[in-house]
Amino acid sequence: MAKKKPDPFFIGWAKKPPKSLQGFLFLISAILVGAAAGVAFGVGSSIPDPGDARFAWGAGYQTFTGYVDAKPYPLLRLPAGENGRDKPHAMLISGVGKRGMQQLAGPLDGQPVDAGGILLKRGDLDMLQVGGKVSLRAAENPVQNFTPAPAEHLGKWRLTGEICDGKCYNGAMRPGVGLAHKACANLCIIGGIPPVFVTSTPLMGSEFFVLADENGEPLTTEVEDWVALLISLEGEVERRDDLMIFKVNLDSAKQL
Repeated sequence: MAKKKPDPFFIGWAKKPPKSLQGFLFLISAILVGAAAGVAFGVGSSIPDPGDARFAWGAGYQTFTGYVDAKPYPLLRLPAGENGRDKPHAMLISGVGKRGMQQLAGPLDGQPVDAGGILLKRGDLDMLQVGGKVSLRAAENPVQNFTPAPAEHLGKWRLTGEICDGKCYNGAMRPGVGLAHKACANLCIIGGIPPVFVTSTPLMGSEFFVLADENGEPLTTEVEDWVALLISLEGEVERRDDLMIFKVNLDSAKQL
C-alpha cells in the first residue's frame, strides 16, 4: 500500500508556505486587500466635501473701509467696489483665534471704520480675521456717499441644516462641520465667533445664515446643545446687503 502524504500546513517561521497552499493564500490575501480598499473608498466617499473654504494667505494683509454693525455679531458693511464686489457687501469679522470682536466693535457700532486683517472665504461667505497695524478703528477717510441700507425683512421660515461656528466653517479648519468638530465649534461660539446656520437647501440663493435670537441679539449658551446636529429651526429672516440673518427661537429647534 502506497504511503499517504501528510497534509501540508503553514509554518509561521518558514521562508515560504507549501506550494499546495500558495494559490489559496494568494487568493485570500487578494480578497482581504480588495475588501480593505473597498471599505476605505466607502468611508472616504461618505465624508462631506470640505469645499473651497480657506484663509486667503496669497492675498496677504488686506484693509477695508466701511461701516460696523455690532449686533447680532460684528459685521463689516462695505460699499460696492470694496472686496471686488459690484454691489454692497457684508462680511463677518473676528479676532485672532477663537475670539470675537464685540469689545472693539461695540463702541464703533454704526460708524465708519477701517478694518485690516486676513480674509477667510467660503463661496459668498467672507470673514475678516482682524488684527495687525490697522485692526478695527474709526475710519481715517470714510467712504463718501455711502450709508448701509436698512435690513430687508423676508418673513418667517423653517429651515433645515447645521449650526457651525462661522470661522472654522469659513476655512480656519477643514471641514469645520459635524460631530467631530462640535467641541471646537462651541469654544469658538463661546469666545464670540458668530454662529452660522448652514442650510441643506438654499433659501433665495443663500445657504449661510448668521444666527441671532428673536430680538436680534447674540444667542444664549443654549445654542451649544444644538451645534453640529442636523436640525430644523424657525424664525425671521432678514437680509443686510448680501448677508442673511436668521433670528430664531431655540425652543423651535428639533433634531432630525
